[in-house]
Amino acid sequence: MKDGRTHLAHKAEHAVDLDTGAVVAVTLQAADQGDTATLDETLCDAGIAVSGLAGREAELRPEDTPRVNVNGIEELVTDKGYHSGAVVQRVKHYEVRSYIPEKLQKGRRNWQGKAEEQRAVYANRRRVRGSYGKSLLRRRGEMVERSFAHCYETGGMRRCHLRGRENILKRQLVHVGAFNLSLVLRKMLGAGTPRELRNRFGMLIVRIFLLLWHGNGQNHSCRSRVAASVAKYVVPSRTRGRRPSCRKSASCTTGS
Repeated sequence: MKDGRTHLAHKAEHAVDLDTGAVVAVTLQAADQGDTATLDETLCDAGIAVSGLAGREAELRPEDTPRVNVNGIEELVTDKGYHSGAVVQRVKHYEVRSYIPEKLQKGRRNWQGKAEEQRAVYANRRRVRGSYGKSLLRRRGEMVERSFAHCYETGGMRRCHLRGRENILKRQLVHVGAFNLSLVLRKMLGAGTPRELRNRFGMLIVRIFLLLWHGNGQNHSCRSRVAASVAKYVVPSRTRGRRPSCRKSASCTTGS
């Protein structure tokens, strides 16, 4: 492992689109390698995937407005573990704007003979401290960590009982594909998991029952109002028919 412990483990990295939350690329690395050593492979795989999506979209819908960025990946947002001067410099050579927060360091760094690396690190620092950079970091904590939580915590991929990197990577790709499919279902149906769909179905049944009950209540109140109005107009007519006899008898009684 990176901290010196010995485990049969691999390290998974996700490249996530911050607009939709979809996982663009997945790589499986050796657990003893640091984040700064494995970033390039994940970034390259993500760039290949985005370019492939853009080409497929242009082939299938050439007249529509492209939904995938035709320029490929233009911004890179990571956590503090990926920051180093060499990484920021390499990302700049890839023509990608980096938003990588720095770890707190004691003292001042020695930039002697590292002028290009210094310019790249300072430019990255300015972008991270800006309002746009802070918004990207907040979205990274929401989108990227959500994919890890769904796949490895809730999805049970934290422990994988398979042998060999290739078999583990296949299992991981299937799991991440299901996660992306849940995003599509959530956009179409409003629910991305079977449990949420069951809850939505129960809420739908309750709403239909309430609508039917409310409709029956309105019909009952309308019938009662109609019956009351009929009685209002019928009863006085009957009393009008009987009032002359009553008055006549009363007058007779009074006269005698």
